[in-house]
Amino acid sequence: MTALIFDCDGVLADTERFGHLPAFNQTFQEVGLPVQWSEEEYGVKLKIAGGKERMASMFTPQFIQQNRIPTDPEGQKEVLAQWHKRKTEIYKQMTREGRLPGRPGVRRIVQEAKQAGWKLAVASTSAEESVRAVLEFVVGKELAAGFLVLAGDVVPKKKPAPDIYLLALDKLGISANEGLIVEDSRNGLLAAQAAGVRCIVTLSSYTWDEDMQEALLVISDLGEPGAPMQIVANRSKARPGDYITLKDLEACLQS
Repeated sequence: MTALIFDCDGVLADTERFGHLPAFNQTFQEVGLPVQWSEEEYGVKLKIAGGKERMASMFTPQFIQQNRIPTDPEGQKEVLAQWHKRKTEIYKQMTREGRLPGRPGVRRIVQEAKQAGWKLAVASTSAEESVRAVLEFVVGKELAAGFLVLAGDVVPKKKPAPDIYLLALDKLGISANEGLIVEDSRNGLLAAQAAGVRCIVTLSSYTWDEDMQEALLVISDLGEPGAPMQIVANRSKARPGDYITLKDLEACLQS
């Protein structure tokens, strides 16, 4: 049995720049925080896996005092949960409004994989509600219903730890050499590598400058007929043309 496992943000859709960042900033404004992350600042925050964890990185002693944040860990945890819940609501609304279009080739390759009998999964550190909203919008509800979705706090350690991919292997009932992961970031690539699963990378707007030397294949996106992708690096047995096909993914599994 073979499985195709997607990350969500930057892989299914270019969600970070056009979804998560404005949702964070709207949340900060609504709760009265004097914070508006720039695109450059958010690029740095993306090195931290998880939305609550990114917000918690603001919690310096001075920030806590100036913004009347609870000083005890449980109080801070509750505040972060409230902020993150609101941020997720904003993000889901943006998804429903079609403001986060799917990345090239995703729906096409999902259809091919499903028809070939592959198992399908999404493994992400984002909130499950957000992940399901993006997945349904990008591939449609019918295809999305066939996915295993693992997201948010389902594992104790987030990427680059391998936990979520190890859980995916367990839930899918496959061995590491039967899975192929599609990632967009170095943190995700390292998580895949630590789990022992082959990985290809579709670069997103924030990850073009990251080191992806462990990936079998590094491309701009999965491509579409009439909208060719760019091949950045190919260390696999695949010899793709203008866009990735299931035959290319099968070749990656044999690499």
